[in-house]
Amino acid sequence: MWGSSVEGVNKFPSAGRASPEDTRFGQIIGNSPALEFVLAEVECVATTDSTVLVLGETGTGKELIARAIHNLSTRCGRPFIKLNCAAIPFDLLESELFGHEKGAFTGAIAQKIGRFEMAHSGTLFLDEIGDLPLALQPKLLRVLQEQEFERLGSGRTHRIDVRLVAATHRDLNEMVARNEFRSDLYYRLNVFPILLPPLRERLQDIPMLVTHFVKTFSHRMGKQIRQIPPETLEAFSLYSWPGNVRELQNLIERAVIRSNDGVLPNPLPAVDNNQVTLSPKQGTLTDSTRAVILQALRAAGWVIGGPGGAAARLGLKRTTLIAKMKKLGISRPDSISYANQFGEAENSGFTM
Repeated sequence: MWGSSVEGVNKFPSAGRASPEDTRFGQIIGNSPALEFVLAEVECVATTDSTVLVLGETGTGKELIARAIHNLSTRCGRPFIKLNCAAIPFDLLESELFGHEKGAFTGAIAQKIGRFEMAHSGTLFLDEIGDLPLALQPKLLRVLQEQEFERLGSGRTHRIDVRLVAATHRDLNEMVARNEFRSDLYYRLNVFPILLPPLRERLQDIPMLVTHFVKTFSHRMGKQIRQIPPETLEAFSLYSWPGNVRELQNLIERAVIRSNDGVLPNPLPAVDNNQVTLSPKQGTLTDSTRAVILQALRAAGWVIGGPGGAAARLGLKRTTLIAKMKKLGISRPDSISYANQFGEAENSGFTM
């Protein structure tokens, strides 16, 4: 189905918004409708200073999206600072965010500049924001609202100009309901949410991604991969990719390491070669599809048809999108007029 020589790798479709030749989006590769929609949202919000909340499963490329937002913004060329909230111990996280003065606590032998100060005039990317301890959430909220903070051990207030992009694989809405995340901080972060599609919803991007990773790792290892067998790509299309693009990248690296005849071997376990591996959480695919459609509808003002409608944003026919909405139980808000929702679909016979 997708077999190719490595020389033919460049013949894979590359006209997408995130083709390897498109440097606006860094290492984001693909031209599936789901990814195209996300990148359109990135372009829409990048030129503003609004807070962005990037949502998606592990391995879907949330940091790449954050970098793309920064690179397409007026802050490009200024600092892009990142911090993984899950990777820093609780007793050090406040200092990492806001800095501290010498002697502020045991072991503070020198003044430390925090990530907010480092990101002044630029962008701060807080990954895994769902793991931010409750005790620190009011302080983060204050910085977002007031654009000011104090270092630990100091009474001096520092004013900053920072654009925040946050990301998480957690369901913050559920965490708020369980009192595990502050509702006021959630609403402050959720100004412009971007939901990244899992790789299982981007199957047409797999050949381009495989090509990219094969070229990268074969060059790095000094190996020559002349052929990607069609059965290997077919197996990739049937796999569920619970680790998403990160898992694909790691498996391609493994395959390149093991190749010794110029042919890329299939790195998937034999049990997965001839069957579709179901996602461990039933309903995840449906929930993600519903969220992406809702995001497109809201962005289009609930207009389905036409050049700027939700169907065009998703790369779907108007009738296909209407059928999906009906199947998923998606209906227009009462405040949206029937004509506005369906554009030219008033006479289509579709009702909700």
